[in-house]
Amino acid sequence: MDDFTYSYPMKVYFGEDAAKKAFAAELGNYGKTVMLAYGGGSIKKSGIYEEMRTLLEEAGKEIVDFSGIMPNPTYAKVQEGAALVRERGVDFILAVGGGSVIDCCKVISAQAVLDEDIWEMEYQKGKFPTAGIPMGAVVTASGTGAEMNAGAVITCEEKMWKGPIFGTAAAFAVLNPAYTMTVPKMQVLSGAFDTLSHAMETYLGSSDRDNVSDDVALAVMRNTVVNMRGCWRTVMMCRQGAI
Repeated sequence: MDDFTYSYPMKVYFGEDAAKKAFAAELGNYGKTVMLAYGGGSIKKSGIYEEMRTLLEEAGKEIVDFSGIMPNPTYAKVQEGAALVRERGVDFILAVGGGSVIDCCKVISAQAVLDEDIWEMEYQKGKFPTAGIPMGAVVTASGTGAEMNAGAVITCEEKMWKGPIFGTAAAFAVLNPAYTMTVPKMQVLSGAFDTLSHAMETYLGSSDRDNVSDDVALAVMRNTVVNMRGCWRTVMMCRQGAI
């Protein structure tokens, strides 16, 4: 038997009123100014944006919008966000979206409190950030589980480079399944394939003995495939006018 000590401090609020409960319980721990970060505007069409603004205003927060976070977020967008955080004295970052929005905000959080370039710090000096602007994540698209860690994948166009950058983990995550129903059906299936791919990476890794992670990965893959088939049947029924 191998001894171990395990801690995973991420707090997850799950359910229909998850955002309301999370904001009521968590936002009082942070300052007045909140940066509301999101992507291309789909959360405005779905009504999630207005819901977030209303909840933040009810909590007495001053809101700073940061929009336009693209899929495969760029390093330039990270630096733009970090500059805005410093300029407006942001106390808390709320990332609302999928993995790209959350990844971008994790690095913004760390970069905003550093007096050096975060890429150079990590890749040239081999050091990693130990602090950042507190942040939370409201997940609207399932996929990689970006809300559960501090790692991010960023595209640095200037360096012709795309890879991992270690940022700041969210203090809490909001998972309301209804939010994932606001994205296109094919995006839901794409997110499922993302989940499946990451589970396969774990399962097909180079571990030389049985381990719990293999069992978890197998369970994730089985459930993902079952639910992907269910989603696909729904897509086809919609196309045929049956729903």
